[in-house]
Amino acid sequence: MKNKLPDFINYPFEKYDLNVSRETREKFNLYSELLLKWQKAVNLVGGGTLENMAERHFLDSVQLINQIPDKQVRLADMGSGAGFPGMILAMMGVEEVHLIESDVRKATFLREVSRKTQTKVFVHDDRVEDMVIPDLDFVTVRALAPLRDLLMLAEKLSTPQREYTCLFMKGEKTDDEIVRAKKRWDFKVETFLSITSSEGKILKINNIKELGK
Repeated sequence: MKNKLPDFINYPFEKYDLNVSRETREKFNLYSELLLKWQKAVNLVGGGTLENMAERHFLDSVQLINQIPDKQVRLADMGSGAGFPGMILAMMGVEEVHLIESDVRKATFLREVSRKTQTKVFVHDDRVEDMVIPDLDFVTVRALAPLRDLLMLAEKLSTPQREYTCLFMKGEKTDDEIVRAKKRWDFKVETFLSITSSEGKILKINNIKELGK
């Protein structure tokens, strides 16, 4: 069955207390068109999520903007894949967004979305552990790895001694991941329920220090 494109112009973002401009909605429409087109050749997202892509990918990513009150920040999105949530946050007005995606085909897709939607982002087709982005304010990720490993990747990515905030989108095993991560890392964490999944959680983490250092 052919997947139907969402209509973001009339999408009820307001229902979730999310303010999305018409210009941004138009970018979402074009983004979703490109996603369906490229998905035929490159496995950007799970095929079963396309039927409900408005909620599973777009709304899921937009909700993070409520955790970024000042958009004049530098943000890195680790393992960006098809661009969720990093590309969406750039479209929502975050000033400087770095998308890190080691798969060259997916990185090419991200550059095409950036070009077609006129959304400024920096796309890096490198491994996260091989990169350093100075003066980061936020690090985001959706899935990718266990929390303990994500904290290590974020520490390698960021400038030493720089304070930053992690916004990690996690699932039903979140509490167990926090317990395991606490064996290696000291950090402050706030947990927010996702608006798109009863099992989904958003972790807002800062004051990160590796134990024993």
